[in-house]
Amino acid sequence: MRVLDPRLLGRARAVRRLLVADALLAIAAGLLVLAQAVLLARVAARSFGGASLEGVMTPLALLVAVVVGRAVVALGFEIAGRRAAGDVISQLRLDVVETRLRRQPSGLDGARGAEIATAAVSGVDALETTFARYLPQLALAAVVPVAVLVLVFSIDPLAAGVMLLTLPLVPVFMWLVGRQTERRARERWQALALLSNHFLDVVRGLPTLRAFNRSHAQTGRIAEVSEEYRSTTMGTLRIAFLSGSILELAATLGIALVAVVVGVRLAEGGIGFEPALTVLVLAPELYLPLRNLAAQFHASADGAAVAERLIALTDDEPPGDRFRGRRPAPDPASAPIRFEAVSYAYPGREVQVLRDLDLDIRPGETLAVVGPSGGGKSTLVSLFLRLVEPSSGRILVGDDVLSELDAAAWRARTAYVPQQPTLFRGTVADNIRLGDPLASEERVRDAAALAAADAFIQRLPRGYETVVGDGGRQLSAGQRRRLALARAFLRDAPLLLFDEPTADLDAENAARVADAIERLRPGRTVVLVTHAPDLARGADRVVRIEAGRAHALAEATA
Repeated sequence: MRVLDPRLLGRARAVRRLLVADALLAIAAGLLVLAQAVLLARVAARSFGGASLEGVMTPLALLVAVVVGRAVVALGFEIAGRRAAGDVISQLRLDVVETRLRRQPSGLDGARGAEIATAAVSGVDALETTFARYLPQLALAAVVPVAVLVLVFSIDPLAAGVMLLTLPLVPVFMWLVGRQTERRARERWQALALLSNHFLDVVRGLPTLRAFNRSHAQTGRIAEVSEEYRSTTMGTLRIAFLSGSILELAATLGIALVAVVVGVRLAEGGIGFEPALTVLVLAPELYLPLRNLAAQFHASADGAAVAERLIALTDDEPPGDRFRGRRPAPDPASAPIRFEAVSYAYPGREVQVLRDLDLDIRPGETLAVVGPSGGGKSTLVSLFLRLVEPSSGRILVGDDVLSELDAAAWRARTAYVPQQPTLFRGTVADNIRLGDPLASEERVRDAAALAAADAFIQRLPRGYETVVGDGGRQLSAGQRRRLALARAFLRDAPLLLFDEPTADLDAENAARVADAIERLRPGRTVVLVTHAPDLARGADRVVRIEAGRAHALAEATA
């Protein structure tokens, strides 16, 4: 049963500050527990002895102050824990985003978008329980039982011995059950990730499912995955209830044994009434922190499982990380780009998409890349962008090896128009400004005009301030493509990469996109992946990628 993933300690200083605060508050709580027992026993003993209200007023007032002090300490635990949880959750989310952008923007490590989103948004919220409840209870479980045993030993060594013998039963049972809880929590998280991934796939594919009249067939699969999640959740709850019952039994037996020993000694005159009452009041306090710790462990197990997955996503070093260069990027407008025996195979696949590919791109030329689907054309673009790194061979920019260049500086010199451009939730202007976040409104409009997008943007309800993307206004494939071209115009980069820019477009929209590309070409190096013969004919040179190798074509045919 893991207390806390040590990798979390390095995530944020807030965790270390929280541990220090918890330790100090736990010491204060332990002292207050002892003071409460002593004062409560004193008030009760004096009251049974016939003392007046004035005679017990001082210890009664101190008892009230101690109770208030324990409430303040509990509040301190909660505040410190939730503040630390907020810092750690924010740091984990930032780490996930940074890692995906820096290392695996193509998602080649097997992590799916729905799983990452579920973990980073709702999953990490379960960490609040870990920091606000579990860690404080862990500190109390480490301090309070020791303080209680020390005080009881000074009052009645025999009762302290009974406590010392029965106390280990609670953590032993907690450890045994906790191992099953951890396993169940991981299974529950995996079931939730599967449900999230499948549900997202179904939502994204609803038009296709409806078109093939297969939408109702997915209800059974969703019900099946949901049932698996329900089953694992109920299994976790069963273990939690079993754990609670076992720990309650162990604590009750311990308290009963202490009460028997103290009662016999009190009847025989071996201990006074006030000390005996002090021991009896302290007995539940001995087991209470451990019982609460077990309960909070079950509640925090989900957060621990999610944190383990997120840390694995951010800590695992993918193969591409070996190629993180730091050298300045040369200008592609003046430096030739050369592929030398480049091969690439996607992780988990034995077949190489590219095999010993040799290719030269001269500065300022437009190279059209054609070939059958699955031949490696899009992989070629990913290699240009350094979204993936060659399995073997090298890519040269001038005399520099591409993998040794600073990736951010290199990408700043490129503009990319994918086959399916992504529109983020935001205004049209904000989406165009992905090409240059500091661009003025005038430059945004000029870029849109060059991309033949200004006319349709002006017809939108709020023009450039119209919200598009998820939850916003839907745009056609041609309109999205022209917004992507506007980003490229705004970026004004010397290297342009196009991946099937006219695919799935009607003749009118394809012509507009082709005209925009023609306006972008002058003074830039252009790599144009396309199936369109007309678009390829306008290039300076055409290369066919087939079976992972490049073949020069004498004429521009697709």
